[in-house]
Amino acid sequence: MTYVIHGATGAHGAPVVAALVAAGKPVTALARKPGTVVLGARVLAAGYDSADTLTEAYQGADGVFVHLPVVSEEDRLAYARNIVAAVHAARPARVVFSTSGMSADPGSGGSAAIVVGGLADSGVSHAVIEPTLYLENLLMPYVIDTVRERGALPYPIRADFPVSWASHLDIADVALALLDRPDVTGVVSIGQYPAITGPDLAEAFGGHFGKDVVFEPITPEQMRVSVAPVIGDGPAADVAGLYQAMSALPDRSIALENCAQKLLGITPRTTRQWLTDIGL
Repeated sequence: MTYVIHGATGAHGAPVVAALVAAGKPVTALARKPGTVVLGARVLAAGYDSADTLTEAYQGADGVFVHLPVVSEEDRLAYARNIVAAVHAARPARVVFSTSGMSADPGSGGSAAIVVGGLADSGVSHAVIEPTLYLENLLMPYVIDTVRERGALPYPIRADFPVSWASHLDIADVALALLDRPDVTGVVSIGQYPAITGPDLAEAFGGHFGKDVVFEPITPEQMRVSVAPVIGDGPAADVAGLYQAMSALPDRSIALENCAQKLLGITPRTTRQWLTDIGL
């Protein structure tokens, strides 16, 4: 028996592996490249592109942590269907899925919605972690380099747009708890509350670095151009589209009735605490 972690060497999965290993749990780390080494874990070379491979990986698992990678939505849709097929076939004891900030609304027809719907139909014990935006997005070169070089924090949201930011470290804390809490099911929202604005973020960065930092709203198109060299043209266009749609919303605040603070007693890190914890 083991805990199977997707993206074990990446930004999302690695903190979950570390948390499980620290807790003394047996871990099977899924990695796309053969020969990958993950300390404290058994490594299995497996991507998202084979339902049969995933079925074998999930067989007999105590728990599975799943998230969808930053690739084109077309690829994510195929991956989502493979994940669902593998869960239905292997029937692991527990599945925890992070939407990674994508919409899981059944009407959207998106990849996250397919996973959530498939888990609900499977009858397998599961929970869904629903973050809003990741603090790690602020480590993209176009953001952090600008903070350091000219004391400005650029991001494609309005200055008055409140967001319940969460970090990958927070996701790992919640995932660790949920994998062993079959009594908690459904959606678990995660993020800072009250939600904070862009100027609040800039103030936190300024306090951490000991300098004045101002918030600088940019357009989704400016963001697309900045991130395309890092994540690729297709994923960059998809992400920019999400921010364009987000611009019509009043906020991205968590729902208190099903948040990690209430359901699990886990409070996410403040921005300054996160900056300290990652050693920036």
